[in-house]
Amino acid sequence: MTIWKAKRTLLIVGEGYDEEAFLNHLKHLYVQRGCGLSVTIKNARGKGALHVVDWTARQIANADYDVVAALLDTDTDWNAKTEKLARTKKIQVLKSEPCFEAMMLRLIGRPATGDASALKRQFAPHVNNDATQHGNYALNYGTECLQAGRGKELTIDALLKLLGH
Repeated sequence: MTIWKAKRTLLIVGEGYDEEAFLNHLKHLYVQRGCGLSVTIKNARGKGALHVVDWTARQIANADYDVVAALLDTDTDWNAKTEKLARTKKIQVLKSEPCFEAMMLRLIGRPATGDASALKRQFAPHVNNDATQHGNYALNYGTECLQAGRGKELTIDALLKLLGH
């Protein structure tokens, strides 16, 4: 006879394909089957912070989750209106300041300077030139790196807390 175990459900929406791949990497590292946590990762397909928060709000209208979070860049559409919408819909915002690539570069101790396209070019070699594949994060973004980066990057700390670590 199987013993039923209550699950905590978590939805994390990434702004784009890179964020989705990274979130899947974290899920693979930290969420084991039968641990009592069910994690759903979705992709809002870009278009700025307001779109990500709005898209996430539409997702939670269709399904019930215990905790909902959105990983998004603050360089486009992050303002008081977007923050208020997230707060109203009870969406925990995980901010990549100013963008995901900058946060990831800082995490491994690299300088994060320049505009978005320059940051993407600087970040690419650290994920085998394809940030959309979750397996490419394993080499440089393992558990040791993530644990060490918790103090430097509050977003990483918040993500690991959501995943129960």
